Amino acid sequence: MAATGPAPLLPAEAEALVRALQGTELRDAGGQGWLQQHECVEKLNMHAILSASAGQEQLLTELLVTYAKIPVLIGELISVEIWKHKIFPVLCQLEDFKPRSTFPIYVVLHHEASIINLLETVFFYKEICESAEDSILDLIDYCHRKLTLLAARSINGQTVELRPEDLASPSSMQELQKQAETMEFEISLKALSVLRFITDQVESLPLSALTRMLNTHNLPCLLVELVEHCPWSCREAGKLKKFENGAWHVVPPEDQVKMTKLDGQVWLALLNLLLSPECQRKYRFDGFNKSQLLKLRAFLTDVLIDQLPNLVEMQRFLSHLAVTEPAPPKKDLVLEQVPVIWDHILKKNAGKWEAIAKHQVKRVFSPTEEELKLQARRWAQTYSLDMMEALAPDKPRCRVCGVVAAKRCSRCRNEWYCTRACQVQHWQKHKAACNLMAGELRRADDP
Repeated sequence: MAATGPAPLLPAEAEALVRALQGTELRDAGGQGWLQQHECVEKLNMHAILSASAGQEQLLTELLVTYAKIPVLIGELISVEIWKHKIFPVLCQLEDFKPRSTFPIYVVLHHEASIINLLETVFFYKEICESAEDSILDLIDYCHRKLTLLAARSINGQTVELRPEDLASPSSMQELQKQAETMEFEISLKALSVLRFITDQVESLPLSALTRMLNTHNLPCLLVELVEHCPWSCREAGKLKKFENGAWHVVPPEDQVKMTKLDGQVWLALLNLLLSPECQRKYRFDGFNKSQLLKLRAFLTDVLIDQLPNLVEMQRFLSHLAVTEPAPPKKDLVLEQVPVIWDHILKKNAGKWEAIAKHQVKRVFSPTEEELKLQARRWAQTYSLDMMEALAPDKPRCRVCGVVAAKRCSRCRNEWYCTRACQVQHWQKHKAACNLMAGELRRADDP
């Protein structure tokens, strides 16, 4: 009989995890109570991916809506984003901070990726978008910040790729900064998908959300920038590379005109924002916006339209826009809501960033050997190896040289290598973590 992969959570387990979700304070990031929340998010995230692949995600969607947890997740997403921009740089600049292990800090950085990944999986459903209520404005602002970062990097010709040689840095905090930069790029791509799912619901969004997307942030023009500069595509040594499934891949010549999932998300978001009657009524088609939108005509080739036939409607719209002067947007007398989560966290912690960083160094990020062992046990339970392999889109790669690997460290079962030589080369860096994880795995295996 063929072995079956890991199964999604039981309904009662999923409900318990959803009910346990709650907001945390910025000062508590990385602490014991915060880690419990992170574990809940991680388990729900893995459950959501497995359920979606099996077509059984409706239960999690209903639980998140029933217990009103989408605003909680959005609040936590923005909180850890602020931590990354305000606290993490302070930690990196503390000269006397030489952590025994940087993994506790990495977990905090990774928390943002876990939440946005969970939201990407569930925001496909209209009821999830509606259950966000007022916090949808905060999520729109969050996505705008991430897309602006993507556009700025692509215009400057920057690509983000963590190479194996980068991981050989003598400073663990420097290595962590490089990993955080790579993670930021991937998070921004997830935010693009979330934004596209939000635009799917333009007909049911509150007026403030539409105004924020169309006029406050001018998302149509920002999306045009992404079409123009395509930050998930680059040329290196004469070869075209595209970012898909968490890694850069060389694209063979016959596939270079094929639309990627990320390309599709941008075009679908533009279709939603430009062709909706309500959006057309609210958007300012002034001289600048009109000239930016008309740039899209150069990209609407027959090959592209064959892959996404709905773009025929976009082509017609742009042809009409080129020869007409749309009426100015109708001004409605409405009380506009504004996002509050970002400003609330900033005001609450203003002037305290260095104090919070030093508090976390002392209480959270300088664990004893025994505390590290206890935490390793919890990580081993949360990040099940079988589960992680089931979720991985690609084959494991060597920790040293990056090629496809077939050999795994037999002690901790956590690192992969292509040859014995690479394993020996990496041993001094891997030794401490290996001893820690191997000890916890032996303890977990003991009856």
